[in-house]
Amino acid sequence: MALTTRRRALTTLAAAVAGSVALPAYAHADGRRRGPRPLWRAHAHNDYEHPRPLLDALGHRFGSVEADIYLVDGRLLVAHDPEDLDPARTLESLYLAPLAARVHANGGSVYRGHREPLQLLIDIKTEGASTYLALDRQLAKYRRLFTTYTHGRVLPGAVTAVVSGDRAARVPLEAQRVRRAFYDGRLSDLGGAAPASLIPLISDNWTLNFGWSGTGPFPDAERAKLRGIVEQAHSRGQRVRFWATPDVAGPEREAVWRELLAAGVDHLNTDDLAGLEAFLDAHERR
Repeated sequence: MALTTRRRALTTLAAAVAGSVALPAYAHADGRRRGPRPLWRAHAHNDYEHPRPLLDALGHRFGSVEADIYLVDGRLLVAHDPEDLDPARTLESLYLAPLAARVHANGGSVYRGHREPLQLLIDIKTEGASTYLALDRQLAKYRRLFTTYTHGRVLPGAVTAVVSGDRAARVPLEAQRVRRAFYDGRLSDLGGAAPASLIPLISDNWTLNFGWSGTGPFPDAERAKLRGIVEQAHSRGQRVRFWATPDVAGPEREAVWRELLAAGVDHLNTDDLAGLEAFLDAHERR
């Protein structure tokens, strides 16, 4: 590179080491090249139901995965329904330990050379307060892995844990001065007093807020409502996700996904990993 360019690069690196700016991609800790482009908008709903939980989603370059947890005899088990609980399928074995190993291998990131954090959405299915406290203890074992809120500051990590599900989890979470998890809000939280440092994500049920399911044109009033929601959330530094959007392959699902992209919705919900990967590769702005 030219001498001036090289000097600028070295200055940037020196400042980064001093902590004033983030390291650029080429200065990734292990010195290796970037991997494939992650699909940060892709959210693996009920990720644990895939043949290889987490790994299938990462193989399709998803930026967000969802795990439902139950507190059973002091352990956090992953399943959709109580009858599916298996003592061998723990949050730690399916998600935390594999993520820690991958981040270590990649020099500090889930996707090599891409510093944005993976979102781990943890949906609490048992009583929220007690389950969250058990989760907090579990996350503390992997404290270097997670984005952390500490005394009013957010310190980015390779993975950002966001707690959803039973709403009683908010009370102990919000009371903490240091925590490794954040809270998944609802549309009722939009514009409220809670900052993005507590509620970085606004999620809600598509079918309870919109009548359109991809058949025919998107009503103008509903399009305006969707875009208003996104604009309001983004103005406060929050991201937006809807669940219960159409997820059967076909023109209706693609029509809804197109509108979500056009409105700037941050996460598209799916159980069809390959289908959403192909859609985003074809339609997402690069």
